[in-house]
Amino acid sequence: MTKELLKGNVAFAEAAVRNGLQAYFGYPITPQSEALEHFSGRMIELDRVFLQAESEVAAINMVYGAASSGVRVMTSTSGPGLALMAEGLSYIAGSEIPVVVVNMMRGGPGLGNIQPSQADYNFMTKSAGHGNFHPLVLAPANIQEIIDMVGLAFELAEKYRTLVMIAGDGSIGQMMEAAELPPMQEISTARPAWAVTGAVGRAPNLITSLYLGAEKLEKVNIRLQQKLATIEENEIRWQEYETEDAELLLVAYGTVGRICISVLRAARQQGLKVGLLRPQTLWPFPTARINELAAQMQGVLVAEMSAGQMLVDVEHAVAGKTPVRFYGRMGGVIPMSAEILEAVKQVQEEVS
Repeated sequence: MTKELLKGNVAFAEAAVRNGLQAYFGYPITPQSEALEHFSGRMIELDRVFLQAESEVAAINMVYGAASSGVRVMTSTSGPGLALMAEGLSYIAGSEIPVVVVNMMRGGPGLGNIQPSQADYNFMTKSAGHGNFHPLVLAPANIQEIIDMVGLAFELAEKYRTLVMIAGDGSIGQMMEAAELPPMQEISTARPAWAVTGAVGRAPNLITSLYLGAEKLEKVNIRLQQKLATIEENEIRWQEYETEDAELLLVAYGTVGRICISVLRAARQQGLKVGLLRPQTLWPFPTARINELAAQMQGVLVAEMSAGQMLVDVEHAVAGKTPVRFYGRMGGVIPMSAEILEAVKQVQEEVS
């Protein structure tokens, strides 16, 4: 395979097409609208289903219906659209059907702006809708990673019959980089045994999230919690950089995690023993590994494009073993490496 110069939104859309996507339903919203445009051409060209819905509410319910029939389906959006999808996301989780959602986060709350943000972290990782559930949340930091994570997202969604979200941001959606796309997969004509495909010659399948009677619904919730525990046991992903001798640990994901690689290099050049842990799954979170690393650190610095949402998970993981400090920018402001490096130095001075 050869590398191509690709925009992030086009890259994840084409990756989905090549990974056997059978249906896409969505509504345009900046900063991911190029994905919708790409799907509108490629899906029709390949005689697959593309539909621009009248709203995000309609789109997620179309996704729900298509997924119930056992086809590979997805949508993509940004924060305000994701908020509108919350009811449908909860229905999907309660019905235990595989769905992939890409969220290119933008500044909020409200309509906010179209600049990059990471302020949807709590929304995605803590529930993404009412009830007791977590989506599995993947966090790419570059174009190649979002391409690879699209294939992984479909695999995990179908393996666990669960909702998988890809947590991008406006920067990842709009940047252009050289990356390799996967080969084109054949569309699968097989439907899973649980799918609603017409009950000719078999007992009917029922897909629902409505369980009248507290005891019945509690049993469903217990089963869902057991599934989530299995995901936590098997699907935590992260990358580490120069943690072996580190005395101060940076924790950052996505675009900020990428920036922090430059921060780490600059800090090392100045004699500061800094390491970096970049979560690639935001849920399940690499709690145990952060706890293990915290024991060797003089301090931990969390960097985010938010008011400090992942910070809470890091503090929980560190469990008081070492001081945890925070550097964040909000409203769509991308922190520069020099800013984070200055925060590193301040933490170093504080804990030395």
